[in-house]
Amino acid sequence: MTSEMRLSAETVELPDSPEAVDAYFVEQRWSDGLPVVPPTEARVRAMLGSVRRDPQESLGDMPPAWRGATLEKLAINAVMAGCLPEYFPVIVAAVEAVLDPAFNLYGVQATTHPVAPLVVVSGECARRIGMHAGSGCLGPGNRANATIGRAIRLILLNVGGAWPGHGDMSTQGQPSKYSYTVAENEAALPWEPLRVALGFRPEDSTVTVFGGEGPHNVNDHVSSTATGILTNCCSVMTTLGTNVGWYMSQSQVLLLLGPEHADTVAGSGFGRREVQEFCFTQARRSLRELRLGGMYGIHEWPAWMNAIQDEAARLPIVATPADILVTVAGGPGKHSAVVPNCTFSRAVTRRIAV
Repeated sequence: MTSEMRLSAETVELPDSPEAVDAYFVEQRWSDGLPVVPPTEARVRAMLGSVRRDPQESLGDMPPAWRGATLEKLAINAVMAGCLPEYFPVIVAAVEAVLDPAFNLYGVQATTHPVAPLVVVSGECARRIGMHAGSGCLGPGNRANATIGRAIRLILLNVGGAWPGHGDMSTQGQPSKYSYTVAENEAALPWEPLRVALGFRPEDSTVTVFGGEGPHNVNDHVSSTATGILTNCCSVMTTLGTNVGWYMSQSQVLLLLGPEHADTVAGSGFGRREVQEFCFTQARRSLRELRLGGMYGIHEWPAWMNAIQDEAARLPIVATPADILVTVAGGPGKHSAVVPNCTFSRAVTRRIAV
């Protein structure tokens, strides 16, 4: 079937050396600055063979350049990133998710905020393709995590046209703009998986894309109760310098609990819903503090919040408890992570077609 696929990309002949390939790709502005795997026709066909769809099928126009995100273009970038063909269905689902209007990819691509799409993979697919969910899962060392995330970034660059300083106007950027992909640590989950909490079936595999800042560490080696650990998490969530809180209808937070913290929280009788409700109630700042910082003056708050004049009143950072997404990732150690969003983007989840 793969031999009958109709490809449309232009073929370029280059000297058979890694240096020549990299130099040409850098010159053409097709590279993220790291060495690339040459996207030969055979490699691209093998990548496309894992989804068995028309290579010219477009998932939509990708901003800010508004070029069609065809499966062939996605496959080319996945090869360049070093992906194996079995990773490609995850990339396709992630691109479908970022192109959902709710994700607001134009805003994510073009903002001065250091936002990057964090891809959270939940389900059997993550285990089958060898994704890492344990110690250091947001860092280097795992091919699937690293190359899937890198492929998403190359697609955002080469199809979306979001180059630093031209299309991507992030003031400083962040390392997560190279690669930002993780698997849910389902073996350490004390609750139902994230995909089930979001309305999918247990047997499904999903990707959730979350337009987020880099992870903010939560260090707690002392607390022995859910209240103690989550109070620290809430403190990190309410940092005045984050975007979260000023654009209330879009604000979300992702809480990545480490397995040890998750075990302690669940041991106190907290389910995911209780975690969300606790954080919604406690992750607040007083109006007095918000007037000192927190981008006060450009808030898009609901009318009831705008009507408050009591400076001691503590105001929420998100509109509902459900806007605090909770899952487990990582290995041993009493650390967790908070990922604030960029406030003009909503998390989107898509099923992986496998």
